[in-house]
Amino acid sequence: MSAALEKYCGSVFWNASYLQRADPDLPVCVERTVLVWFPVLFLWLCAPWHFTSFCKKSAKAPASRLYICKQIVCGLLFLTAVAELALTLGEDYGPSSESAAQKHPAVFYTNPVLFAVSWIVVMLCQESMRRRVKSVDSGSLFLFWILQVLCAVFQFQTLLREALAQDEVPDVPRFSLFYISYGLQLIALVLSAIADLSPEVKKLSQTNPEAKATFLSRITFNWFNSMVIKGYKRPLVQEDMWDLNEEESTHSICQQFEDVMTKELRKARSVLQKKRNKRPARDDAQNGLAKGVSHDVLVMEETGKKKDKKKAKKDSESDYPQSWLIPTIVKSFKGVLLESAFFKLIQDLLAFASPQLLKLMIAFVQDKSSHAWSGYLYAVLLLLVAFLQSVILQQYFQRCFVLGMKVRTAIMAAVYKKALVVSNDSRKESTAGEIVNLMSADAQRFNDVTNFIHLLWSCPLQIALSIAFLWIELGPSVLAGLLVMVLMVPINGWLATKSRAFQVENMKFKDSRMKIVNDILNGIKILKYYAWESSFESQVQAIREKELKVMRKFAYLSSVSTFIFSCAPAIVSLATFAVFVSVSPDNILDAEKAFTSISLFNILRFPLAMLPQLISSMVQTAVSKKRLEKFLSGSDMDMTAIKHDDSNTAVSMTDGTFAWERETEPVLKHVSLDIAPGRLVAVVGAVGSGKTSLISALLGELHCLKGHININGSVAYVPQQAWIQNASLKDNVLFGSELDEERYRSAVEACALGPDLDLLPGRDQTEIGEKGINLSGGQKQRVSLARAVYSSADVFLLDDPLSAVDSHVGKHLFERVIGPKGLLRNKTRILVTHGISFLAYVDEIVVLVNGVVSEVGSYEALRASKGAFNEFMETYGKEESKANGNKAAAQGSDYEEIETLPAGIEPQADGSPEDIVSNTLKRENSLRHSQRNGSVRVRKNSSLRSKKDSGDKKGQRLIEKETMETGRVKFSVYLQYLRAMGWCCVTWSFLIYFIQNVAIIGQNLWLSDWTNDAENYFNTTYPNNIRDTRIGVFGALGIAQGFLVFLGTILLADGSICASRTLHTNLLSNILKVPMVFFDTTPSGRVVNRFAKDIFTVDELIPMSFRSWILCLLGVLGTLFVICLATPIFTAVVVPMAVIYYFVQRFYVATSRQLRRLDSVSRSPIYSHFGETVSGLSVIRAYGHQQRFLKQNEDTIDQNLKSVYPWIVSNRWLAMRLESLGNLVVFFSALFAVISRDSLNSGLVGLSISYALNVTQTLNWLVRMTSELETNIVAVERVSEYTEIKNEAPWITSNRPPDDWPSAGKIRFENYKVRYRPELELILHGITCDIETTEKIGIVGRTGAGKSSLTNCLFRIIEASEGRIIIDGIDISTLGLHDLRSRLTIIPQDPVLFSGTLRMNLDPFLMFSDEEIWNVLELAHLKDYVQGLPTGLQHEVSEGGENLSLGQRQLLCLARALLRKSRILILDEATAAVDLETDDLIQSTIRREFSHCTVLTIAHRLNTILDSSRVMVLDSGKIVEFDSPSTLLHKQGHFYSMAKDAGI
Repeated sequence: MSAALEKYCGSVFWNASYLQRADPDLPVCVERTVLVWFPVLFLWLCAPWHFTSFCKKSAKAPASRLYICKQIVCGLLFLTAVAELALTLGEDYGPSSESAAQKHPAVFYTNPVLFAVSWIVVMLCQESMRRRVKSVDSGSLFLFWILQVLCAVFQFQTLLREALAQDEVPDVPRFSLFYISYGLQLIALVLSAIADLSPEVKKLSQTNPEAKATFLSRITFNWFNSMVIKGYKRPLVQEDMWDLNEEESTHSICQQFEDVMTKELRKARSVLQKKRNKRPARDDAQNGLAKGVSHDVLVMEETGKKKDKKKAKKDSESDYPQSWLIPTIVKSFKGVLLESAFFKLIQDLLAFASPQLLKLMIAFVQDKSSHAWSGYLYAVLLLLVAFLQSVILQQYFQRCFVLGMKVRTAIMAAVYKKALVVSNDSRKESTAGEIVNLMSADAQRFNDVTNFIHLLWSCPLQIALSIAFLWIELGPSVLAGLLVMVLMVPINGWLATKSRAFQVENMKFKDSRMKIVNDILNGIKILKYYAWESSFESQVQAIREKELKVMRKFAYLSSVSTFIFSCAPAIVSLATFAVFVSVSPDNILDAEKAFTSISLFNILRFPLAMLPQLISSMVQTAVSKKRLEKFLSGSDMDMTAIKHDDSNTAVSMTDGTFAWERETEPVLKHVSLDIAPGRLVAVVGAVGSGKTSLISALLGELHCLKGHININGSVAYVPQQAWIQNASLKDNVLFGSELDEERYRSAVEACALGPDLDLLPGRDQTEIGEKGINLSGGQKQRVSLARAVYSSADVFLLDDPLSAVDSHVGKHLFERVIGPKGLLRNKTRILVTHGISFLAYVDEIVVLVNGVVSEVGSYEALRASKGAFNEFMETYGKEESKANGNKAAAQGSDYEEIETLPAGIEPQADGSPEDIVSNTLKRENSLRHSQRNGSVRVRKNSSLRSKKDSGDKKGQRLIEKETMETGRVKFSVYLQYLRAMGWCCVTWSFLIYFIQNVAIIGQNLWLSDWTNDAENYFNTTYPNNIRDTRIGVFGALGIAQGFLVFLGTILLADGSICASRTLHTNLLSNILKVPMVFFDTTPSGRVVNRFAKDIFTVDELIPMSFRSWILCLLGVLGTLFVICLATPIFTAVVVPMAVIYYFVQRFYVATSRQLRRLDSVSRSPIYSHFGETVSGLSVIRAYGHQQRFLKQNEDTIDQNLKSVYPWIVSNRWLAMRLESLGNLVVFFSALFAVISRDSLNSGLVGLSISYALNVTQTLNWLVRMTSELETNIVAVERVSEYTEIKNEAPWITSNRPPDDWPSAGKIRFENYKVRYRPELELILHGITCDIETTEKIGIVGRTGAGKSSLTNCLFRIIEASEGRIIIDGIDISTLGLHDLRSRLTIIPQDPVLFSGTLRMNLDPFLMFSDEEIWNVLELAHLKDYVQGLPTGLQHEVSEGGENLSLGQRQLLCLARALLRKSRILILDEATAAVDLETDDLIQSTIRREFSHCTVLTIAHRLNTILDSSRVMVLDSGKIVEFDSPSTLLHKQGHFYSMAKDAGI
């Protein structure tokens, strides 16, 4: 081979002596062959990929100046190559050549030809780049130019040396040509690194700088700088986010995923079908056998049945297409997967280059005779390898994280799309909450696993390679160290299962604690009325203590695993080295072996730690996979069930039989209907007769068993429970249609929304909360109706829209909208109704009985026929007249007012089955307003009006948005946390960690000293006693650091548990002492979040990140210390690097923190939009708006991805910068070792470089931990924000009332004025009155007159702004709140119960005996009920008292009042739907049992207070009348007119 090459070159190809001198060089032949061929080969391999774009027909970008320059440079290079060829030909065959002279060797001909061809290839490649419109430069060409320039450097210096040595240039023409071409190549290299922007790319890059990023900028992530700088200057907001690349947008990801998914699902379904076809034959045979045998043996039959059941369960569980999701993901994203796999492979191989270089480096320091240049070469190689490794690793991570993001997006979009078309059969399987979980939790799991999926093959590869290299170093003694590592795995596994058990237990406590906290927040008003706060506080604290106990156990357990993990490297290296030196006296541990092995062990630690984690997360993902496969492969709604053919009927149904699901009983049987266009048809029937089912069938929501439906034209649908989107009122009415002012106005007017708009702060731009939370039931229904009216469809399906509104509003709607004179008079209307008064005006009535049409006809015809319709009229007619009597009494004022009562007062039409969703989505800024509370009811109050008039747009939002922290966290917050931990704890644990670090450094220094024995005992036997000392001390130091870590961790754990306890206690006790106003203006979700998420962060995340941060910090400091110790000159480099590091870190943390916040803020709309969609499915399908919602979902996800993608890039940006810093540390430590190698021993060099190799990771971790700590410490800030809210008056003051106070129960108001908040108007304007002992006072007034405020003042829920209240001679404002509140009794409007036992609900402080409690229950008519319960008084009341009827809850509240026996009773009369019977019971009991008390009754129904001693009539916060009822009725004033309205 070499002979042929020598003939080809005409000189020696290889001679080792070239390198064995102080100034090495390569033989000319190598420079002219290998170094020429290598770059050219690279170019030719890449060229075919470039040329593919010539085959495609695509537009060319216009030729830019840059492009022209590039082509000119290549042309000039081509000319130099041609010139060189011509020169050789001329010299050999020209006229001046002598025929006898020696001809030039072949290389002089081939190289110019090679180059000439290559330059043409380059020109073609550059032309091909113009045809790829979106590309700005070519990475492969850039790499080619770099290789070309680097390889030509050798020839460059050879020619120079030659010329300098001879003092003249031997071959001038070739000399000049080479340098000209080299100069041109340098120019080409620079040009290839510049972006060539086509106009299209320029436009793109304004909203997305990544589009114009060059190859260099892409691998260093420089294009991201602008975002980082912006994020550093000011907190980023959503508007700063860049547009997504085409291939990262939701739309294109879904497209890709859907196409593959349909194919894969088809395959999976056919496999399932085959399985099903096999099954029945086998089953039948079995059953026959079983029947034959089991006649006599009952037992066997039983077990057989159980088995069958199990089998059936198993079958049903596996009865859906399986194992298609993973292949779908793999096939959809195979490109990214393969790319990242390729990068990972290279990175793994490169990781093993550093230890080998380290080995060479140590050998170089040991061998003083070796030439200095080899040391420098190794240092540069170390830098190069490290840099390459960084670049490739970051590219790999970038691809993996983007892949994870894509998988999550694809799954979320697929789930959403499926939810829109899912049939009832499949929908029954999963509640709305579960579907939201599929979208959030399960998709996130897939995201997390795909990030690290390549570790599955990469971990075993790394382990195998490490072991192979270690075997080369140390032989079989490696197995000792490996054995220790393998033994660690089961121990860690056991610890993991144990700690998981603790976590489960902890979750249980957390849940029960949160349940009580939720209860407290929902019933806070009652707690304040009854002065029960301290009882509930102690309940929460008791659970919290249990929780902390488990946390302490968990912390101790994790400190054991930390102990094992931190001991591992020490024990592993101890075992290996001890075995190695003990096996045979010839084995001497020298620096090369020791430090190479240590750096290999370091590589090995990562895969061993990762594998178990990866496997456990894959197990979790397998569960998610099953759930997703089951949901996504469920059956779809049959869209063809309803035909839309032209016909002369508007709606026709022929012999239709329908069921909700395939297997169930039909709910409609043999229904045939023909409805002519423009008719108004009423559908009536008893409850459960199938009215709503009929509407659902017409919408295609039911499963059609036989028959068919035809609807001529488009459909509008008004459901029974109005479905309102979280958008402005206007958007809810328009529902995605274009705005037509005229039509919009008439729809709003007709639906009586005009007066409501005046009351809403932003008119029709007011934002409506989730599920229409800030509208009353009636308003929601009317908005829903307006939506249908605006849609101007052909057929209107109205499912009882009039039930949720008041009767006179119902009348208005019927007249103006639905009825024969209404807006819809020319449309076809199908109206389900209970309102009998409207039936006379409809064209036709359909009577349903048990799912069968019993009669059809006009009102008169049906009344005459005396059939089912007549019965219906009888039952409903009576009820209606009764209800109307009551309603009339409640209608104190014109109907707008009544409609704007907070929704809590109307019988709620809100308990929709989708409530689970709302729980899943307790969004931070959800507009949960505590509706129970009187303060909202002050609608007439001028403050609302004035706000609107001032054009204040702020009023559109119901509740001010939660403050999102921005910028850096103040240092005081850290101090606050440390203070809560206890300074003693903090200092000691820090000290212990510090000593542990010293132990690590000591151990390594001892090792480097040990390796020097190899030189000291060269060629002599190694004394055993020295060997044993070496091993002993090394081992002792290793175990010591483990113990120190263990101690430090335990101390920190104790400290953090202290901190958790302190912070939670302060938060809880303060929240209970906060005035009521706070709860009225703060959504409970926000407070719950403090107790749930923020306390969780304080409990679990902060201690972990705090510990890791301390360890990382000390690790970095230790590394720098060791390097400085080995090569003191290194200190000069430390300072500038520290400065750079600090800046990179500050920039990154500012940006990353804000991106994280934006991510979580933009994530909630995805889930809430989804929850909304699921609850409004039938409406969306009815209007046919699926596409619009799909699009909206894509946009919402895109908004989220816009902050996720930059966050991923920001991590890579940081890692790239930090790793470059780390690589420089390695380079400088190696460089200085070379410079001062004469004064160093090989042990120290090995130590400092192997330390430096580790520093990159630690640096990276340090920044991650700092930013994590910063992110998490915000929780402390948020918790402490709520511990500093101003409290109400103290619970107990020095001024204690006598024990029997109030003994008489005389109440006196003196010029009493009050306002809710300092900035609002007065709500009571100077009330003055006297109430004598045992008087019974009725308080009446229209809505907002200040009735409830009066009771709130007695309890000092609101404090007086002027005047005072005196009870039995004591001014109540001088008392402690508990003293005051515990002596008064109130029976509140809505009965609030707490989850716990019945007994606890009556007597939380355990002050009364069981006997007294039974006594009270008897008086409250509950004794029989409670005795009938299996657990009696210990009966568990569920959250909010759900498992008791409303009446029973009301009676329990009465029992509470009876138990307190105080002399003053306030009765806030319940307007909620208490049946008349309960009402009579309560009234009579109060009259009897409280005859000796002063009773104030706030009446909503006048007939209940006609027997009171006096009646107080309030109007706008003033007393207008105060006298006995009879006097007032004669006076014909306010009271008289109210009574007249009520029909008394």
